[in-house]
Amino acid sequence: MDIKEFFELSGGKWFSHRTSHHLAFKQSEDGKSDIVIESLAKDHPEVVKLCEHNEIDPNLASCGARVTWNGTMEWDEEKHTGSTVLAVVPDEDNPNEGRLLREMGYAEKAPVAGRYKMGSDDTLTLTTEYETMWSEERLWFASPNLRMRVGTLKRFGGFSMATLTTEIRMGGGKSVTSDQ
Repeated sequence: MDIKEFFELSGGKWFSHRTSHHLAFKQSEDGKSDIVIESLAKDHPEVVKLCEHNEIDPNLASCGARVTWNGTMEWDEEKHTGSTVLAVVPDEDNPNEGRLLREMGYAEKAPVAGRYKMGSDDTLTLTTEYETMWSEERLWFASPNLRMRVGTLKRFGGFSMATLTTEIRMGGGKSVTSDQ
């Protein structure tokens, strides 16, 4: 599977359940979200705009996506809502690796450019360096309608959080009727 196929398979509406382990506090926290992922063509105006914002030729992008979420976390009970646009820019010499541009980062609410690597085992690894932290997340499909994510967040010289997320497709997307 290549990065474009991974994004296409991710399209649809998902129910997400995340468990976050806050290592410094020795506590865990659950969160639940509804997520909608919409695939965007590489020439979609929002993908083009994101590339231009990062001073990257939009013609180098292979695809994009819009991700919208609405959820809650156990500790604060606030609604966590938002939306971001993603653009994938493969490395010229190796399309299984490249840059992942985000209109808004997950750990910090600002535009960010990270790296992606699509593994031979169809696992997508995202690595992002922010000003004050570093994150790595691995995503894979356990079945066409079940996506898994594990992640780590490192701040101030040490790991501060580890997450496990299961996402169940609730509708939309190409693989809903697959027999896997």
